[in-house]
Amino acid sequence: MQEYSRSAGVILMVVSALVFSTAGLFTKGVEAGAWDVVFWRGLFAAILTTAYVAWRGTLREDFLQMGLSGWAVAIVGASGSAAFISAFKLTSIANVTLIYAGAPLLAALMAFFWMGERLSRAVGIGCVTALAGVAVIVSGSLGGVNLQGDFLAIWMAIAVALMLVIYRRFPGTPGGGPMVLSSLLLLPFGLYFGDPLHNLPGEIAILAAFGLIFAVASVTMVEGAKRLPSGETALLSTLDAPLAPLFAWMMFSQVPPILTVLGGVLVLAGIVVSQSHEFLQERLKRREFACPVQSD
Repeated sequence: MQEYSRSAGVILMVVSALVFSTAGLFTKGVEAGAWDVVFWRGLFAAILTTAYVAWRGTLREDFLQMGLSGWAVAIVGASGSAAFISAFKLTSIANVTLIYAGAPLLAALMAFFWMGERLSRAVGIGCVTALAGVAVIVSGSLGGVNLQGDFLAIWMAIAVALMLVIYRRFPGTPGGGPMVLSSLLLLPFGLYFGDPLHNLPGEIAILAAFGLIFAVASVTMVEGAKRLPSGETALLSTLDAPLAPLFAWMMFSQVPPILTVLGGVLVLAGIVVSQSHEFLQERLKRREFACPVQSD
């Protein structure tokens, strides 16, 4: 059962990272302002996530029994989402996603100080390698980076790391309810600071699709976080770091510089190192269990 839970956690986190990697495309692909995007993305994400929770038959558990940890996730998630979307409007897709890739070390440190959860050597090496990749990429754009956008991206990384550790510390915290609440908390701010009711229907349709992919990514992320250690969870989430610049190149002809490519290779290497080690350890455990040593 534990092996199945870990495998399911890895799959869920990979799906979440792949879906999250398209966020910049939706944000950059519309003329709507950041708060307009926040409003429509939040509205449709809340509707779709609520529909998913109702389909599962867990409305009471997800919404009425989320507890203080659920409220904490919702508040932190709301601030992180607002920062994430605004950052895309202020700096490049590559910069936002690659700064966000610093979440593994942040999650690992938070889990260490809060829960006493130690990292395996392989995951620790993977985190350092991934952060080195981020440093390489950012070093190639020093002097041309919008600092406000960078700071917003940094807060997003902190918020995601904190959310992952909360779910690890309180695994009974539901996934759907806090995600819906985090979206709803942002709607009044979207109306006040933006002008979403005057967006073109075509752009609203694009942002509705953004809400759908955000709902899918959020649910898979929190469900995966319950099944894996915090550092490993956040490390898997960095898969979107090399993918997002690739999608930006394909859609907007934003050609990444050589340092971005090299840094992306390092991020992927960190993920492969940690996950291959964990996979081998699981195989060895299964072999030892299936073939116990017999004494004479």
